Amino acid sequence: MTNNLKNFIKDGQKLPMFGIGPYLIYGMALLTAAVIILAAYVFKTGTLTDLWVYVFRIAGALFILSGAVIWFIGAMRSGMDKHISENILKTDGIYAWVRNPMYTGWWFIVTGIGMMWHNVFILPVFFIDWLIMTVVLKNTEEKWLLNVYGNEYIEYRKTVNRCIPCFPKR
Repeated sequence: MTNNLKNFIKDGQKLPMFGIGPYLIYGMALLTAAVIILAAYVFKTGTLTDLWVYVFRIAGALFILSGAVIWFIGAMRSGMDKHISENILKTDGIYAWVRNPMYTGWWFIVTGIGMMWHNVFILPVFFIDWLIMTVVLKNTEEKWLLNVYGNEYIEYRKTVNRCIPCFPKR
């Protein structure tokens, strides 16, 4: 299954470098964009005014900033590439706070961008995106990780959330 993704960087590597990520992120972004376009521009309904504009835009900016920081730490500062290429389960740093910081970061960014339109119909999309992310990860990457790391991954899952960052439980 993972061989079809063709993003291995060395012989003996058991997991793809990018996993299902690009497809998952593009799907969530397209769903969010479709709802924005339909609600705000096609049906022209659900747009909030007055104080709500500021509430949504400030919240959106905070989501975008938080998501960018989470993604950056997970993708650029964690050493994850080396762990993947060396077949080592990453459980420290940001990975002690959330199992999928790169997906979480993008989910926050997409959520923040959606909030910039201050439209009430965008709110359910954030939960739908979370549900899509959860189902996809459970049926792809989590199965791959369980296959490669076994009990080590089972124990890690017990202490760290999939997509919502929380204080380490260890």
